[in-house]
Amino acid sequence: MTEIYGTLGPACADRMILQKMFELGMTGMRLNLSHMSLTEADRMIRFMRSSGGEHAKLLIDLQGPEVRIGILPEAVLLENNSVIVLGQDIPVSPDILNEILEGDEILLDDGKILLKALEKTSEGIRARVLRGGRLSSRKSLAVPGKSFHLPTLTEADMENLRHAQEYEVYGVMLPFVRGKQDLIDLRRALNETGNEQIRIFAKIENMDGVDRIDELIPECNEIVIARGDLGNAVPLWELPKIQKYLSRKCREAGRPFMVVTQMLASMENSPVPTRAEVSDIYNAVLDGASSVMVTGETASGKYPAEVIRYLVNTVRS
Repeated sequence: MTEIYGTLGPACADRMILQKMFELGMTGMRLNLSHMSLTEADRMIRFMRSSGGEHAKLLIDLQGPEVRIGILPEAVLLENNSVIVLGQDIPVSPDILNEILEGDEILLDDGKILLKALEKTSEGIRARVLRGGRLSSRKSLAVPGKSFHLPTLTEADMENLRHAQEYEVYGVMLPFVRGKQDLIDLRRALNETGNEQIRIFAKIENMDGVDRIDELIPECNEIVIARGDLGNAVPLWELPKIQKYLSRKCREAGRPFMVVTQMLASMENSPVPTRAEVSDIYNAVLDGASSVMVTGETASGKYPAEVIRYLVNTVRS
């Protein structure tokens, strides 16, 4: 039976809403630890537990080797054709700035915003906004075709793992898995923090992960086909082919896999999904997905319970 996951966030941080989502058939929920810690999410987790019962599954999504911008005083609107300075207008780690070259395209917030690096200066990197939008703190940063050399786990990740048992975490999602050593490092960290029973969900979000899928499958409990950043790593029209390839690899190896990202994205603002979205969900299940998950749709969207209703009914149809 295909498992159904939502994502915890302000839009569903209410006992009545969460209870409705579980009644509709939701299996468990994901908590994105790029924006808060386990202890900071204590209230939301307790609401989830009281609404979903003892069998509700909690997945935590670590920071891992994912590149993100820093903290902005407030959200900023980046207008098309304007020039901004990474490292000054938008906080970015110096280690990341050092690896960005003139001419590189830079994707922010899962590709919603596109920049082009113009030149390096003493203040940072001047970049032109090719596709603008509103940008808030801690959004993702990616440069197509470029891998950044970051440790598998951050200090914040380790601190969250120390609290995982206390919150009865079912599974840990590791972003941007680059090779089996990332998963070995995570398993070692889980063992060291007394979390041997926790399942590992390996998120495939770049071509390193795609190219090394055969070595990743034995080192995790479930593969996550995370189409947000994966869709930034390749031309978007190649993404369906890669999803089918990863699905086939998992089926052949008998490894469960999850499909995630923009499954019902239109429902962040609409009570009804598009035909393409429900077809996408149905095809993921037809390909053998053991679980599907929505993210912003339930974390910050306007219709979290309706999202789960459409997701569950499409999966079970």
